Amino acid sequence: MLKNKSYIGIAFIVLIFGIYAVPKIVSRIQNGEVIKGNRLDKVSSGMSSEESLVKIGPAPKFELTNQDNKKINNATYKGKVYVLEFFFTTCPSICPKMNQSMLVLEKKFFGNPNFGIVSITIDPKHDTPEVLKSHAELLGVKSSNWNFLTGERQTIFDLANKGFNLYAGENSKVSGGFEHSGMFALIDKNGDIRCRKDEFGNPILYYDGLEKAGVRDIQQDISILLAE
Repeated sequence: MLKNKSYIGIAFIVLIFGIYAVPKIVSRIQNGEVIKGNRLDKVSSGMSSEESLVKIGPAPKFELTNQDNKKINNATYKGKVYVLEFFFTTCPSICPKMNQSMLVLEKKFFGNPNFGIVSITIDPKHDTPEVLKSHAELLGVKSSNWNFLTGERQTIFDLANKGFNLYAGENSKVSGGFEHSGMFALIDKNGDIRCRKDEFGNPILYYDGLEKAGVRDIQQDISILLAE
C-alpha cells in the first residue's frame, strides 16, 4: 500500500512539472530561444564558415547614364554594398512589384552612405534619363545612391545575359514587349557578387525580388555585408 502511495506521489509531481514546464518549453521553441546541439558548449556572436555569404565573383564592368545625365560605373559604388536589377518603366507585369521591393530596401537602409541601388532599364529607346528621372520621382525615391541607368541597347542586354546571367529579352508576344528576370543581385564593398546558401548548401546566386522571403533574406545579407 505504501509502495502504491509512492508511485501516486511521483506521478503527481511529474504531472505538476508538465503543467508548469511544457508550455514554457513550447513557447521557447516557437520564439527560437532554444539553444541547439553544438551551441550548448559555446555560443558565438559571429557567423560560422557554413553560414557566411558565398563569393560568386566580380560583378561585370559597366558604365551607363543615370537619371541626372551623369555617368555611373562600378567605381561609383566602390566601398558600398548595393543591389542591382534589370527593369523597364512601362513594364505592366513584374516591375511594379520589383520597384516596391526596392523601396523596402531603400527605406530599411536610408541614410546609410555605404548602401546603394542600381536599376538598369532594358528599354533604353524609351527610357531616356528624363523618363527615368520622372519614374524615380513617381516612385518617391529619396536616396542619392539609387541610380536608374540607361545606355546602348546591346550593351545592356549583354550586361544582363552574359555578364550577370540575369535574363532580359525582347518579345513582341508578351505584354510590354520585353521580358526579364525578377531577381536581384547583391554586390559587396569590393565589387564581388555575394549570396547565401540554400537549405542543401548550394549558393542561391540571386535573390527573388518578387517574394517577401527573398526581400527578407537580402535585407539580412545586406546588413552582414555592411558590417564587414
